[in-house]
Amino acid sequence: MADFHRRDFFRDAARRIVEPLADFLAERLPAPPEHGFLRPPGAIAETRFNETCLRCGNCVEICPAHCIFSLDSLHGPAAGTPAIDPDRAACVVCDGLHCTHVCPSGALLPLGDPKLIRMGLAEVYGAVCVRSHGESCTICVDRCPLGSAAIRFDDAGPPTVLDDGCVGCGICQLYCPTTPKAITVRPQ
Repeated sequence: MADFHRRDFFRDAARRIVEPLADFLAERLPAPPEHGFLRPPGAIAETRFNETCLRCGNCVEICPAHCIFSLDSLHGPAAGTPAIDPDRAACVVCDGLHCTHVCPSGALLPLGDPKLIRMGLAEVYGAVCVRSHGESCTICVDRCPLGSAAIRFDDAGPPTVLDDGCVGCGICQLYCPTTPKAITVRPQ
């Protein structure tokens, strides 16, 4: 009987220590994206995307950055559709936006201007960003294909994402040096 009470004591003690720590971290760390991936440039609304996409792979094949891949069977009705995971490879907003021009179904609409891309929107988590702790990291702005039109530094703190300039390509997320990432892209 004594072992049972002892186990309860240690389990309760561990819970009292771990739960506040988990709550503290949950408030400061970014929540995972809704479905964990972005759609390629020119994608129509997610509600119609799975029905419209033919799963032909044309966009996957033509992507010069090799960032577009087909979702596997674990994604249910979205299986076979194109996606981008910025933690693996990000869209480079290439000249010509080729993926938008090879889609035969209209799931990806041709875009003439990269500023029309709306894959997602970057979110900055200041508590995680090394600039909040006095380091002089500028990778997110330096690597962004749209530069200060999408993200910039206003002072010594974390960067500011410009809602009307960020296209959600994921370059900032890919190159962010922190773990967890101080900047992530939320799908739109």
